[in-house]
Amino acid sequence: MRKFLTALALVSILGSINGNAIEAAQPFVTAKDIDLTHFLPAPPANDSKQTKEEIAEILNIQGNRTPEQASAAVADAEENVWRFADVMGSNFTATKLPKISAFFDRIAATEGAVIDPAKDFWKRPRPHMLSDKINPIVKKSKSGSWPSGHATLGYLMATLLSDMVPEKRNELYSRASQYAENRIIAGIHYRSDTIMSRTAAALIVQKMFEQPDFKAEFDMAQKELRSNLGYKLQ
Repeated sequence: MRKFLTALALVSILGSINGNAIEAAQPFVTAKDIDLTHFLPAPPANDSKQTKEEIAEILNIQGNRTPEQASAAVADAEENVWRFADVMGSNFTATKLPKISAFFDRIAATEGAVIDPAKDFWKRPRPHMLSDKINPIVKKSKSGSWPSGHATLGYLMATLLSDMVPEKRNELYSRASQYAENRIIAGIHYRSDTIMSRTAAALIVQKMFEQPDFKAEFDMAQKELRSNLGYKLQ
């Protein structure tokens, strides 16, 4: 239990530091460029069969998750690209990759600028707001649950990293899937929130690639990443 609480405290500290960097970063696109309420369906109703089944799933996970699963879910509460270091390797650090660091700060800012207005529009209550039996093991949030911004960011990061290093595409998408799954394991999102995030991420990536400044920064970040990780430049 002590290790779990220490991990939770460390994630809170790191999240605060990372949050400051993201706040200073400029998004590549915002909800003015891509309004997800025009592309995504509305979430299931609070009293729908699907929502009730999803709450039951979370309660089942809550009662059966292992300490290892809980620790992984808490660790993945961090919203930064360095959570993919277990795929990218030991050289995948902010110190060694400053261009990657700055680029993905802007990606995180983009996720917030696009997803947050959609969340506010739909206002889907978080699972713990509909069932007092659900006790999230990460920081509670009252922001809308649909779609999951956290999972959207994970899929954004995996998509862009796999475009930079296609040699690791399968592992990156598998990691993004686990990153999203950990939001369910943590008790803070419904499964459908994370599923919808895949579509949200794909739409955002498509719109970003239309922006000249995005393409320029992507190219510089890709060159730095491939060079530092020992891959041939494409």
